[in-house]
Amino acid sequence: MAQDLLSTSETAKMLGVSRVAVFKKIKTGEINARKIGRNYVISRKDLGEALGAILTAQKKRAIEQSVQKTIREYGETLKLLGKE
Repeated sequence: MAQDLLSTSETAKMLGVSRVAVFKKIKTGEINARKIGRNYVISRKDLGEALGAILTAQKKRAIEQSVQKTIREYGETLKLLGKE
C-alpha cells in the first residue's frame, strides 16, 4: 500500500514542477490527495490523470465540444484545405 502512495516532493519531481505547484493543484482539485497527519499523499493511480495519461469523462466531453465548435465555425474552410 505504501508503495502506491507518493509524497508531494515525489509527485513534484514526476510532474517536473515545484512542490508549491503540487499544493496548488491539490487545492484546485487537479490532483486528488489525502491528508495523513500534516502531509499530503497522492496515489499513483491518481497521478496518471494529473499527467494527462487518462482522459476523464469530463475532459472527453470538453474535447468533443471543442471539435464540434471548430467544425461548426470552420467547416467549409477545413473542407477546402482538405482538397489541397
